[in-house]
Amino acid sequence: MSEPRTWQLVTGSAVLGLALAAGAVTAAGPWDSGQRKAERARAAAADHRGGAHHAGAPGPAPARTPAPAPSAAGVLRALGAPGTTGATGTTDAPGTPDATRTGDPTGPARPTDWAAVLVPLLADPGLGPLRTASVVDATTGRRLYGEGADTPMTPASTVKIATAAAALSALGPDHRIGTTTVGSADGRTVALVGGGDPTLDKARLKKLAEATARALKARATAPGPVRLVYDTSLYQGPALHPIGPNENLAPISALMTEEGRLDGSRSGPAPRTADPAGDTATAFAGLLRAAGLTVQGDPAPGRTPKGQGAAPLARTDSAPLADLVERTLTNSDNDLAEALARQTALARKQPASATGAAKAVHGELARLGLPLAGARFADGSGLDRRDRVSAALLTGILSRAADPARPALRPVLTGLPVGGFSGTLAGRFTTDATAPGAGVVRAKTGTLTGVNTLAGTVVTADGRLLAFAFLAGRTSSPDTAQPALDRLSAALAPPR
Repeated sequence: MSEPRTWQLVTGSAVLGLALAAGAVTAAGPWDSGQRKAERARAAAADHRGGAHHAGAPGPAPARTPAPAPSAAGVLRALGAPGTTGATGTTDAPGTPDATRTGDPTGPARPTDWAAVLVPLLADPGLGPLRTASVVDATTGRRLYGEGADTPMTPASTVKIATAAAALSALGPDHRIGTTTVGSADGRTVALVGGGDPTLDKARLKKLAEATARALKARATAPGPVRLVYDTSLYQGPALHPIGPNENLAPISALMTEEGRLDGSRSGPAPRTADPAGDTATAFAGLLRAAGLTVQGDPAPGRTPKGQGAAPLARTDSAPLADLVERTLTNSDNDLAEALARQTALARKQPASATGAAKAVHGELARLGLPLAGARFADGSGLDRRDRVSAALLTGILSRAADPARPALRPVLTGLPVGGFSGTLAGRFTTDATAPGAGVVRAKTGTLTGVNTLAGTVVTADGRLLAFAFLAGRTSSPDTAQPALDRLSAALAPPR
């Protein structure tokens, strides 16, 4: 990693932190004035400018608090106001200058003609015949540029931005997904109950087995043989995604270990088990035996014991939802995205199925006042081509996540991959034309055959946070579409 790009990542992250947190309100949980405490400490080492680099390490608190940024209340009003789109660029507040600096960042601020910057890049043939765009000032909500911004398009994995925002809004950043065990009244049956946590790993499964064994021994001086059943009834609907068996997604189940991966990986495509729940239960039975219990036969599907005398035995919880959202977005984790959609359904009293999740996500985004005309959430991951979102919806969500009054949504931003450095953008922004975006652009990628999308944020030279979304359809190859998208987003960044 070259020294100039390292400097650019640290500086870009610090400026983004200032834009997000300068006017943020104090909130409970891991949020401190709208930032994660570790991020704020990281920023303290960078001239007190604030920071949102979510991989930051703890350190001393800043010596002073930055002056408040302009209120983001205008974001909520402006995003709901009528606007126009077109190749000439648009605004929702005509006559209000865009103070983004051009050229020398120390010189006077002057308006940027974003249409002049973006229209030639949006015409790149690598983007195919269908392309839409939205660029919004995240502080004021003013649309700086739009081309078909309200047109629903197949978003591919950028739909995970919507999934993540809905889950955070419905459940809060501190929510954890539990996996539990329950014993029958006679002590002869133990149920392993799936709660929908695809991140359950072998270490936590072992601790759950040990805690279950201790609880059973505490209930009886000499516990007899037990039968193990596993309950996956929390989820409804088909286990197979419409794409069918695929290395990008395990069968969807309320009970699984390590996303059903068979190669020990933590992200990306991988061979998957065809029976994640059965494999998890089989492993759990072996761990119960290692903990000193006699388990009769093989585990079998079953229901959690009910009635008088049935009792919870043990529980293991996932990481907080804020962490799960960041992992989902950074790695474009399909299994986690589907889990987040179903957790949103459960929170809103909908069936934990694809249909229930679609209703819950749509409803939660409507509660946030977002533009949903033509939107469809066929799944949570974006693997389903029937998904439809507009560029305006994506920039609206990103702007909501930057609103100081909504710190619970901040992981939507802190989880975005960093151009040239992390997640699905680690290998991008490496050319001269895209170098300005390295370390400065944070964005969620989307890739299906014939579909390429990019949506995220970038900080201008004067610290202004912009939200952008570029969606392209009927593209011929990601090899030409992805660089074209990178050039569009890098054009929003300060010159290097």
